[in-house]
Amino acid sequence: MLLLTGCSKRDQKRILVWHSMRPVEAELLRAELARFGTRHPGWTFGELYYQNETARTNYIISALGGSGPELFWGANDNVGPLVEMGVIQPLETLLEPAFLDSFLFEPIKANTWLNGHLWQIADRVGNHLCLVYNKKMIASPPQTISELIRVGKALTRDFNSDGKPDQYALVWNYTEPFFAVPFIGGYGGWIIDDSTRQPTLNTEAVTRACQLIYDLGHKYRIIPEECDYEIANALFKDGYAAMIINGSWSWGTYLENGINLGIARIPRIDETGLWPMPAVSPLGYSLNINTTGEKRRIALELLHHLTSAEVQLKFTALSIALPSRAAAFNSPEVQNNPLALASLEQMKVGRLMSPVTEMRWIWDAMRPSYQAIFSGRVSAVQAAQQMQALALKLIKENRE
Repeated sequence: MLLLTGCSKRDQKRILVWHSMRPVEAELLRAELARFGTRHPGWTFGELYYQNETARTNYIISALGGSGPELFWGANDNVGPLVEMGVIQPLETLLEPAFLDSFLFEPIKANTWLNGHLWQIADRVGNHLCLVYNKKMIASPPQTISELIRVGKALTRDFNSDGKPDQYALVWNYTEPFFAVPFIGGYGGWIIDDSTRQPTLNTEAVTRACQLIYDLGHKYRIIPEECDYEIANALFKDGYAAMIINGSWSWGTYLENGINLGIARIPRIDETGLWPMPAVSPLGYSLNINTTGEKRRIALELLHHLTSAEVQLKFTALSIALPSRAAAFNSPEVQNNPLALASLEQMKVGRLMSPVTEMRWIWDAMRPSYQAIFSGRVSAVQAAQQMQALALKLIKENRE
């Protein structure tokens, strides 16, 4: 029996998973919960969807009040805030070493540790941005930014001669800082010093990355001058863009829309010779601090099931997610899947997203000044200075 509602009462025979999976993945999750439930007569197992930010906020509020789901699924950058709020419990002593040793350590560490403790067991790795292209519109993707610009000028078309492009070479949600991060890495920079947990935003790498993105729209005119996630997604799905930069959460939808899809690395930066470096995040399950006794035993058994190689490969087949268990990662279903391998190639030059809480304030600090570049209110240099100053201010205020 599945319970698909909220969790105002902590039923002693009920296990609930909160998540932010897309609908088809949630359907698979429900099927696996039902399958697992046949092993435990008298218990109910259910799931509840929230958007990413809402999921974390609602979970913290519920868990602090002694409630919430038994398992919380999301990206590893949730871990820092959840640990600091004391709403998840360490897992290293609750899970057998052989199980933990079965997860990937290369090309990226799958499970999330922080402050010497294990807080999240991954069911997939990646969640990173790649270049996605429509093979009907472009046979092979550009390898460098200069090639992207050259090819892009031919692919960007004004069909009705009104002076505005009707078809673009490339679209993506570039006004959101997360979608600019790969280019910062391509210029040799990053947004945080992992050892000191301090922002690294007022740098030449950040300035050059921001300027490049601005120039792609305003100088070379191969991307829209204004674009958000929904606009980019619609343009690509409807055949008005040859390429899009997006993450693995979107690829299944494109395949469902019948697009002959290719995946590749985001084009290399000519000046540095470096490939753009997307943030890479494991996604997986954490255990509610309030889950104890028999309920904890069943929840951990469910965690084993949902992160098993068998279940992970079902998600790979559904959405090209890269599994976190070594046996699944090395299976023919992954190693013979050209889209999965292309995603892996981008991940190899990515960088693990830091799970520390400071990342939340850095994202918040980046957004206003970074977005002001595209409305012409500040230059890339000014934006980098302002982002750094605000990030330091937010971290200091929240740490005092």
